[in-house]
Amino acid sequence: MEAIDQRQKTLVFCATQQHALIVRDAINQLKTSRDPNYCVRVTANDGAIGDQFLRTFQDNEKTIPTILTTSQKLSTGVDARNVRNIVLMRPINSMIEFKQIIGRGTRLFDGKDYFTIYDFVRAYEHFNDPEWDGEPAEPPAPAPRGMADTPEPYDAGTDPEPEPQPRQRIKIKLADGKERTIQHMMATSFWSPDGRPMSAAEFVARLFGELPSLFKDEDELRALWSVPDTRRALLESLEEKGYGREQLREIERMIDAEKSDLYDVLAYIAFALSPITRQQRVDTHKSEILAPYDPKLQTFLDFVLSQYIKEGVGELDQSKLPHLLELRYRAISDATAELGGPATIRAAFIGFQRHLYTPQPHQP
Repeated sequence: MEAIDQRQKTLVFCATQQHALIVRDAINQLKTSRDPNYCVRVTANDGAIGDQFLRTFQDNEKTIPTILTTSQKLSTGVDARNVRNIVLMRPINSMIEFKQIIGRGTRLFDGKDYFTIYDFVRAYEHFNDPEWDGEPAEPPAPAPRGMADTPEPYDAGTDPEPEPQPRQRIKIKLADGKERTIQHMMATSFWSPDGRPMSAAEFVARLFGELPSLFKDEDELRALWSVPDTRRALLESLEEKGYGREQLREIERMIDAEKSDLYDVLAYIAFALSPITRQQRVDTHKSEILAPYDPKLQTFLDFVLSQYIKEGVGELDQSKLPHLLELRYRAISDATAELGGPATIRAAFIGFQRHLYTPQPHQP
């Protein structure tokens, strides 16, 4: 803490979730800031509040939280460009993971021309491994004097405009005999729990193999997903198997479903069902969603649906309800006076979701 500028955003990689908790508390005891959320833990156990801390940390306009402690969760997929310090407090045995962690510091940002690694575990030895960037290249032999090619005069008017490269897509056939189409991922690395690098196709095939242990068919997936508590439990089970929110978002991009619900992503991988957008899902079910409720609750639920379309299924978690009420009514007391009390609001918030995930008209 004495070595760093305590105003700079910092990621601390710890050995376990409990270790991350201990380090968080130690940092907050030594900090100069008075803000209670100066250093926070972001791990699988922190759930929605951890995800909220991460989103705020990624916002380059905000300075709190300043330091995140984690174990495995933030080694990949964290788009926080202004990270100035990477602190390593756990061994890193995989070169793939080491590159991903170092990548958290290499993101460009205005005024950022370096970052600092604080290494307590001798991870720096990976830099000496040929796998880091290969063996040193031989310097090019100088051209004989007088033999250098004379460049052609450049005529800016003769070069055709480069044609945009089409998005490459590949098809993979999974164990059910059906094909899935995914984007060919050029810039994203995937790896197994043992650190073995995987192709995008292997990554999807591994998820396909894991899903039957979580739900047996589409009806069970829909039933789990339609209730906030069981949906959260399903997401936690996926995270334990190596498919956290960031990995699932990566799969969204792979199947070109960034405007869809995570339900559609899982249904596509598991059952080859074509994804629909969140807007299409709301448009299809809106009348049945709103019908059971009085006009005031309809107004609130219509607002919730607009947030769902904009932000995704995370807006439907029960932990988001107070925030949504404050966003729509400014104060929870005003919301309860308008809508009929906490029990009524909670029942409506949970109840409407089962209508959102009823089968599409063309589905059985």
